[in-house]
Amino acid sequence: MISGVKHVSIPVKNQDKALKFYTEKLGFEVLMDAEFDSQRWIELKIPGGETQVVLFTPEGHEDRVGTFSNIVFMSDDIQNTVKELRAKGVKFTKDLTEEHWGTYALFEDAEGNTFCLSSA
Repeated sequence: MISGVKHVSIPVKNQDKALKFYTEKLGFEVLMDAEFDSQRWIELKIPGGETQVVLFTPEGHEDRVGTFSNIVFMSDDIQNTVKELRAKGVKFTKDLTEEHWGTYALFEDAEGNTFCLSSA
């Protein structure tokens, strides 16, 4: 049976720019940076997490770069995480918002992809 999610793919045009954002601003770690079917495959690890993030755009999916993503990142201390990410220059498109299910904020990566950051 299915036991989890191995990785999620984030579509990017400029892999070097995206790699710098995810490692330097978000603190992700590089697990793999290699050629894959004549393209570059960059696999990142979220410290303390199990799911990897891949900076890879399959052919025919280039129009997904710079759009809203259904990937939701989580933090045990969302207020402090937002503060730290802002200090590193991460652009938030929606400030911290409290809902009945938790607190969240929306941010953009270096390619204009928008993600939700949610309380755990």
